[in-house]
Amino acid sequence: MSDSDQCPFDSPRIVMNKVLSKSQQEGDGALVRRGIGRSELPRLDPFLMLDHFSVTPPAGFPDHPHRGFETVTYMLEGGITHQDFAGRKGTIRTGDVQWMTAGRGIVHSEMPAGEGTHKGIQLWINLSATDKMIEPNYQELLSEDIPSAEQDGVEVKVIAGEAMGVHSPVYTRTPTMFLDFTLNPGAELHQTIPDSWNAFVYVIEGEGFFGFQCCSPITSHHVVVLSLGDGVSVWNKSSDALRFVLIGGQPLNEPVAQYGPFVMNTQSEIEKTIQDYHYSKNGFENGKSWRSQ
Repeated sequence: MSDSDQCPFDSPRIVMNKVLSKSQQEGDGALVRRGIGRSELPRLDPFLMLDHFSVTPPAGFPDHPHRGFETVTYMLEGGITHQDFAGRKGTIRTGDVQWMTAGRGIVHSEMPAGEGTHKGIQLWINLSATDKMIEPNYQELLSEDIPSAEQDGVEVKVIAGEAMGVHSPVYTRTPTMFLDFTLNPGAELHQTIPDSWNAFVYVIEGEGFFGFQCCSPITSHHVVVLSLGDGVSVWNKSSDALRFVLIGGQPLNEPVAQYGPFVMNTQSEIEKTIQDYHYSKNGFENGKSWRSQ
């Protein structure tokens, strides 16, 4: 039987690009595998960065600012404690998610919660020009509150969007899907994706066939950029479990000006943001006096 016979989609998505996430130092001694946000894949509208991080105390991500986008932190192992200059503080642990809308300005820290090694995925999602200067906001989901489903050897945790008939309660200001799939040996998946959305896969562990079975298997730590289409098919032909996140989003189709943790539409807006941060105004009022504990 051919791939087309087994594929339920009118326009199946195929692999357009494959990028190996490479390790680099970030923050204060933290190690990240960066898949999006490097020279091979600078961004994939509306996504600005994807890091698979590993942090062991005393390393971490001490006080730093953001403006103009959202960060999604998904813990795979251990925990991260977040503090910000508005007095918010909390810890997310294995399986928990923090969806932070930085908006007009946040200064915060992200540090490991205890001894040992703490691992997770952080995704940066761009905000449209009309949303860049909104007030900061948080959505946090504990592991037990993340909707999940299991069928025919496939398990999914629905962090954002919909899969297998279950929906996430997370509000995505930039329309986004974020799905954590595990496929047992021999299992296959056929997941719909809105036709016009950009989408990619990040392989956490194992290896799988994406798009068509006749292609070469793709192994862990690769970002797999998918073509446009109405869905993607995945097969696990190995003897080990395959785990990956499938992430898709509606493109903003707007110009991007970025200076580190500041993401705006024009260079003049970046220059104004740097001034706002330096002089603690227009969203950064507490930035000069605040220090995390």
